[in-house]
Amino acid sequence: MNVYAIKAIYLFEMARTWRTLMQSIASPVLSTSLYFIVFGSAIGSRMANIDGVSYGAFIVPGLIMLSILTESISNASFGIYMPKFSGTIYELLSAPISALETVIGYVGAAATKSVIIGTIILITARLFVDFSIEHPVWMIAFLVLTSITFSLFGFIIGIWADSFQKLQIVPLMIVTPLAFLGGSFYSINMLPPFWQTIALFNPVVYLVSGFRWSFYGVADVGVGLSLAMTLVFMLICLGAVWWIFRTGYRIKA
Repeated sequence: MNVYAIKAIYLFEMARTWRTLMQSIASPVLSTSLYFIVFGSAIGSRMANIDGVSYGAFIVPGLIMLSILTESISNASFGIYMPKFSGTIYELLSAPISALETVIGYVGAAATKSVIIGTIILITARLFVDFSIEHPVWMIAFLVLTSITFSLFGFIIGIWADSFQKLQIVPLMIVTPLAFLGGSFYSINMLPPFWQTIALFNPVVYLVSGFRWSFYGVADVGVGLSLAMTLVFMLICLGAVWWIFRTGYRIKA
C-alpha cells in the first residue's frame, strides 16, 4: 500500500476545497440554511408535530442527508473528472499508484468534505430550531457511511462521464428527485398506503429514516433495515468500482 500516494491525492483534493471555500463549503451551507428559514421557522411554526417532533426539528436530519448525498457525489465526481478534462490525469496514470490507492485518495477526500459540510449544517441548524440527538454514535455512523457510499457513487460517475453534461445528469435527474421524495421533508407514513409501498423502493428512504432515528428515536422503517440497506448500497458501489478496474478499464482523458 503506497501511503504517500494516497496522502498526496487526499491532501491535493482537500487543498482544492480550501481554495474554493465559498463554492465548496459556504454555498451548500447557505442553501440549506434557507431551507431552515423557510420550512423550519416560517412554515414549520404553523404545522403540527410529526411523531411528537416539531416540524422544524423533524426536517433537520433530512436536510443534512440531502446535502450529504448531493455534495458527496459532486465532490467525488468532479475530483476525478477534472484531471481527465484538463489532461493532468496522465500524471496519475504514469505514477506507481494502484487503482485501490487512487480510489482511497479521491473517495476519502470527498467523504471528508461531506462530513465537514454535514457537521457545519448541524451546528448551523441550532440557530433556527431546537433539536436533540438521542443516539450520537449512530448519528456519526450513518453520516460517515453515507458520505463514503455516495462518494464512491460519485467516483463512478466521474469515471463514466466524458462531458460536464453527463457529470450533472445523474445528480440532477436521479439523486435529487429521490432525495426529495425520500422523506426529507415528511414522514412516508403520511402518504396513502399505495404510495407508502412505492416509497419503500426508494433507497434514500432508508438513509433518511435511519439518520432521523439517531436524532429522535423515530423512523419510517426499522433502524436495522436502514443500516443494512446503507451497507448493501456501499457494497454495490465497491463492487462496481472493483469491476471497472478488474475488467481492465482505464481512466482516460
